[in-house]
Order: sequence, then structure tokens, then C-alpha cells
Amino acid sequence: MEVIRVAAAVIERNAEILIAQRPEGAHMGLKWEFPGGKIEPEEDVAGCLKREIKEELDLNIEVGQKITVVEHHYHDKTVILHCHWCRYLNGDAKALACQNFKWVRLDELKQYDFADADRPVVRLLTEDH
Repeated sequence: MEVIRVAAAVIERNAEILIAQRPEGAHMGLKWEFPGGKIEPEEDVAGCLKREIKEELDLNIEVGQKITVVEHHYHDKTVILHCHWCRYLNGDAKALACQNFKWVRLDELKQYDFADADRPVVRLLTEDH
């Protein structure tokens, strides 16, 4: 079974978190996720997150501490999701490689249909809400 290493950013700005909707034709299409992408062989998590967030949303971020690592088994692959707190630095978000995006409060996260690998992160972030 294929194992994919992925980085995900929980980007904070003005007490809100950025979430992105997966493209319609993609695996888990139209599900919501914390933006990020596949970690290239020569990259570390921080480098991946900066690159992916710039490519997908045209934003610049500062990568902070690790929140968690989630291992999720889909029927055809295993995803290892490295999730980090990130701080919005600048840029106007654009849906360059996602269907849509939204800035939401932590207490609103449970209202969205997240991809399976992201659900443990949602639970962790909303434990107190």
C-alpha cells in the first residue's frame, strides 16, 4: 500500500482558521481540509507548508509548532498527516488549487464535512468548544 507524507497548516488570522475545500474531481473531492500538500523527498514540513500555501492560496505564512501527526488508512493508501500551527503573514487568499476556502472560528469547524484524515485534527482543535 502506498504511504504518502502530507503537511497541513492550521493558519491563524484574527481569531479565525483557514480551511480549504478539495477540488471536485480529486480524492475526497469537495471535502474540507486544512490546506497543505505532499511533502517532497528533499523537503521538511515547514518548507512544504510554505510552498504549498503559496501555490494553492497565494499566501505567505510562518510555520509554528507541531499540533499532531495523524496516520489514516484509506482503502488504497495510507496518509501520514503532519499538522502545524501557522501564522498568516500576508497576501490575499485566492483559490488557486482548491475549490473554495473560508476563514472560520474554531467553534465553527464541526459544521464542515472534513476529509477523513483531517477529522482527528478537528476533534483536537475543538475539544474545548
